Amino acid sequence: MSAAAVREAARGVRDVAESALDWAAAHRDTFTLGDDALAASGEVNRTWKPLGELAQVCATVTRRTAPADPLHTRARALLAHAWRQTGQGGLFLALQRREPFATYPLEVYAAFAAAGLRHRDYETAAATVARTRGWRRTEQDPTRRLGVLAAERHSGITRPGPADAVRDATWLGGLPEPWTFEAPSGYALTHVVFHLTDWGRAGPDGVPARLAEYLTQWLPPWLDTCLDAGLWDLGCELLAVAASVPGLLDPAGFQEAWQRLAAARHPSGALPETAAAPDDDFAHCYHSTLMAAFAATLTHVHLGAQGALG
Repeated sequence: MSAAAVREAARGVRDVAESALDWAAAHRDTFTLGDDALAASGEVNRTWKPLGELAQVCATVTRRTAPADPLHTRARALLAHAWRQTGQGGLFLALQRREPFATYPLEVYAAFAAAGLRHRDYETAAATVARTRGWRRTEQDPTRRLGVLAAERHSGITRPGPADAVRDATWLGGLPEPWTFEAPSGYALTHVVFHLTDWGRAGPDGVPARLAEYLTQWLPPWLDTCLDAGLWDLGCELLAVAASVPGLLDPAGFQEAWQRLAAARHPSGALPETAAAPDDDFAHCYHSTLMAAFAATLTHVHLGAQGALG
């Protein structure tokens, strides 16, 4: 693939990132916390989850782009909006007092902490609970436990014992037969890589060579399978993994994947979760659109680091 062709492909990837963040900015008010955010009957998946995912993606975009880059500016503004929704972090303290053993407040908070936005009183309260036997023995699947451990580190909480055993207990850590891949295991493996690389912010060193080699061999056919099935959301997550693991991102091999995702976008810039999902319905496109911005930013940065954009 010629340098000119790589640059053209990179421009297409950049366009996906820009249109996705533009959509998020246009729907900024939908990423808000309503009166039910602290209610016992509140739906976390409709309040804190979208806000936390917005913060997670924007924290990575701001880390991996230059301050003068328009992508950085848009992500920084969205991150500031999300932080204001939490009362500058004060709502995390209220959540912790209401649900002291729930992990999702800490997981959402960690995205902000990764961007330097902190609430010290919440961290103190969370650390107190994290020292209890009840917290440390909360039963979770290995992938979720890996995420909680990462969230603890961002919040200044440390626990004894290496995380390697948790990593190796995940689906990806077991190097399973490739034909056992399906959507749930696909989402599990992408999140293992996200946790190991701090969502693309810390570089690839956290991914052991044996996992990188396994992914290099099998991620391309898994990606093709997902795109053939119209699983745009999972496709974006796999492309984010491809941009996070050394040697996995082949501009020629993945150009078609990006072209297919770009073609699947709604004119507004939104990317539906699947080919069967409503085009521009927030609930069915916010996550996939954020993942498109996330994966496209990492891919564009990766190509630039290779000198492909020079």
